[in-house]
Amino acid sequence: MNGWLLWFLVAALVLPPVPFPFGDSGAHPSLAIAAVGLGIAALRFDEWRLRIGGVGSAMLLYTATIAASVGMALMDSSGRVAAGSAMRVALFGISVFVFFYAAYGPGAEGVDEMRFTRVLFWAAAASALFACVDFSFQFPAPAGYGRQFLWLASGVYRRAQGVFYEASTLGNVCAFFLTMIVVEFTRPRGLMARKWLLAGGVVIAAALVLSYSRSSLGNFAVAMAALAYLRRGRIRWGRVLIAAIGVIAVTLAVFPVFAAVYWERVFGSFRYFAEAPNAILSGRLDSWSYLLEFFADHPLYWVLGVGYKTLAYSGFVGKKVIADNAYLSALVETGMVGLAAMLGLCRAILQGARRAAGSEDARASFFGTWMFCFWCGEMAQMLSGDLLTFWRVLPVYFWVLARAVRER
Repeated sequence: MNGWLLWFLVAALVLPPVPFPFGDSGAHPSLAIAAVGLGIAALRFDEWRLRIGGVGSAMLLYTATIAASVGMALMDSSGRVAAGSAMRVALFGISVFVFFYAAYGPGAEGVDEMRFTRVLFWAAAASALFACVDFSFQFPAPAGYGRQFLWLASGVYRRAQGVFYEASTLGNVCAFFLTMIVVEFTRPRGLMARKWLLAGGVVIAAALVLSYSRSSLGNFAVAMAALAYLRRGRIRWGRVLIAAIGVIAVTLAVFPVFAAVYWERVFGSFRYFAEAPNAILSGRLDSWSYLLEFFADHPLYWVLGVGYKTLAYSGFVGKKVIADNAYLSALVETGMVGLAAMLGLCRAILQGARRAAGSEDARASFFGTWMFCFWCGEMAQMLSGDLLTFWRVLPVYFWVLARAVRER
């Protein structure tokens, strides 16, 4: 009866949205599987053991905070905008449900965690492979795709996004599984053969490069720094370095022009940041300045904000604005209460994962290390995007978190 969860997570990773008007990117088949999961969870109610710890409490508090801000969206904007706000709260709630089901519900026991993880890894690799093929042949984009392009002398190319709404989501999930691969390389063998990890890693790394997401690469870099801290003195860096060089070499060999452009874009960001920071940040400084001025001039919204996920859909602040910063977005949309709740959730995730990373239980340590390192990178990447709205990949992250922090 736990099969629905694996099907749901795999569907979220590999299936595109269907061309049906629903939200920004169209309806997604995984939502139907999530509805089935809710029914199964209700039927197996007697199997729930709600010994809620710090992570679960922080997750519920944050969910309650963003739900409360829907009322502000109704007051300040319109019924349509408020309905969209409520829908986005519900989409975040799917990830919360997955966490509780896997940590305290029927999904907490009787699960082959490593087999589950291997299936998710290959699903991510398959999704990344499709993204690479899609980029190479520029297939017709799925419903509601983000319009992100790369201009080269040879033509205009849509950045790799695969089955996702936009390129940053693809880059984010690639950083997640690349972190898993490196974590696995720092411990005794347990997940799968190294050659298969490297094979999948090459494809996932190639998809990250072709997404042209600098922030996702930064996510991975911060995750590696966190891993170096956790495993200081115990990492065989020779193996990690050889694996990294191999992945980069294969990527350059298969996509020489596009990989070279990507690395030039990354290094150019550092080289020219002092001269044109707003251009390097894709105009984000203008948006951030505008929102901070609004927030400073309207102290009545300091507590609960203007409504969760309304900035891009309502002109209440003067115009429609994409914050591209999870912390600033939380501050303006949900007020200081919402920002504090979000920071509290991040702190609880890091604490819970860090505790699991030091566990004597090998599996808890694996999942805890993976989640701690990745979430350090995730918090860094949140400076350039609201990653808590990536509802299709967030359940995968929260499942890993649940396997780390659940009581064994």
